[in-house]
Amino acid sequence: MTSMATTLAAPMWPHRRPVSFAVVAGLGCALIAAKALPPTSDWISNALAPLCINSASAPGSPLNKVEVIASHALPNVPGKRVTIVRVSYGPGGFTPAHRHAGTVTAYVTKGEIRSQLGGGPVETFTVGQSFFEPPGSTHVVSANASNTEPAELIAVFVADEGAQLTTMLE
Repeated sequence: MTSMATTLAAPMWPHRRPVSFAVVAGLGCALIAAKALPPTSDWISNALAPLCINSASAPGSPLNKVEVIASHALPNVPGKRVTIVRVSYGPGGFTPAHRHAGTVTAYVTKGEIRSQLGGGPVETFTVGQSFFEPPGSTHVVSANASNTEPAELIAVFVADEGAQLTTMLE
């Protein structure tokens, strides 16, 4: 039985699948290497560590990256944490199908982002637009809509303390 990621990535974008996984893996490795993060966000690095395994062998664009901007426990909501992340996609960049812990609100700051949740429609969001992902949603498409220009979004996660923020789907 083929997985959703395989079904979507293989027939439609056979040349992009290795690049996308390398991008995500490289981003996770970069996050782990970022010693400047406060000790309270170590769990973010630990959650992304397994992605580093294949980053050395798979090609990727140096223009794709994920950067944690801030992560704070919510004092008025015990057990919850807000984490703000900048996701930058190089031309043609994308992330394979995945799921996030908690809720995610994304705001496009550069270019155009294509997004699809579950069985919903593929939508394109431009600078200044935002979209919301309810808990447990399957993010089937998350991609730069352009093959020539970069794109970027800011994602705000609200999830349980210590939760793995992103889980890739097979």
